[in-house]
Amino acid sequence: METTPQCTNPTHSDSFDDSENGTLLPGLPDDLAQRCLSSLSPSLLFSVCHPWRRLLYFPSFPPFFSLYVLFSPLHGPTTTNPVPGGIDPQNSIEFFSFDPISSSWTPLPTPPQNPPLHLLHRHPSFLSRNLPIQSLTVSNHLVLIAATTHKLFPALSSPLVFHPESNSWFYGPQISTPRRWCVTGSAQGAVYMASGVGSHYQGDIARSMERWDLNKKRESWGWETKAPLKDGRFSREEVEAVGYRGKLCMVNVKGNAVKEGAVYDVELDKWEEMPQGMVAGWNGPAATMDEDVIYVIDEVKGRLSKYDGEKDCWEKVIELEQLKRAEQITAGRGKICAISAKGEKIIVVDVRDKPARFWEVAPPPGMEVVAVHVLPRMISRQH
Repeated sequence: METTPQCTNPTHSDSFDDSENGTLLPGLPDDLAQRCLSSLSPSLLFSVCHPWRRLLYFPSFPPFFSLYVLFSPLHGPTTTNPVPGGIDPQNSIEFFSFDPISSSWTPLPTPPQNPPLHLLHRHPSFLSRNLPIQSLTVSNHLVLIAATTHKLFPALSSPLVFHPESNSWFYGPQISTPRRWCVTGSAQGAVYMASGVGSHYQGDIARSMERWDLNKKRESWGWETKAPLKDGRFSREEVEAVGYRGKLCMVNVKGNAVKEGAVYDVELDKWEEMPQGMVAGWNGPAATMDEDVIYVIDEVKGRLSKYDGEKDCWEKVIELEQLKRAEQITAGRGKICAISAKGEKIIVVDVRDKPARFWEVAPPPGMEVVAVHVLPRMISRQH
């Protein structure tokens, strides 16, 4: 999850005071020292000395990447994110970030409460099934796009967005028809939503496709209608559309069941058939690394594989007992992060190593992992 992007020019308020924090590099001014140290790995900076450790978290220093996780409390909501008048009993989701350098969890700021946020993960009418809360990342933003209320209605009329750099939440453009159990994905800086069910099933909604382009200026944001699906088969459950080389790839059923695949060309605004080899090996949760390589976990075998587009086949990366029944995965910075069965932990696989190595990240006590994403660390301006 580490990164070494270019360092920004520190402002006067960002600079270190030698008497209070110590010199970064003896004999060098702090701005030059920051530039030199920005080429080192965050884990090394964290372990050497306190001034270097503090430098890691300065706004002017390049942010390393962290995990952003949606949790569902196992025994009802906690008091981590209070709202006026106390905890909303219908909001069963909490938001945290995991710092891989200090191995610590930090709650995200409280999301906007106007309108009140109702994101339900469990419902007494669905004892054997959790309700999906669909989220994704795009252009270094975390986007919540579809969920269900306690009355089984769509929970979000606009995407709820968290921006780590500004450490703040905001709402995106209003969705023409709020929905759940839909197709969600991102490609080339745009969010896509397709199919799904609103307050009740409608055939035209189940075939629809819309795009929100974050590359545009905020005042021009909106949902654009795109080419529709040929039928409503993708409205039966939540579907992840994976961005891959200018296209969105998806299957309509999870796991090893018989499924139908579809591919959407974002440039041509055109739907295509999924290659046979791709759909045949798509036997569990999938994610894309930099929109260039698709990874999938066979949830029965616990096998992590990557797709070879030239040969139309899947190549094994690693097979682990811990990956069996994996529920969701994300990819970033050369690592695959998977939610284990029942949301008990997060399995991180470094696919850059040969052979691939892995480790586990435990959630805070009393929490079930619902979704995991990789984004730059939160930036605190209080320095």
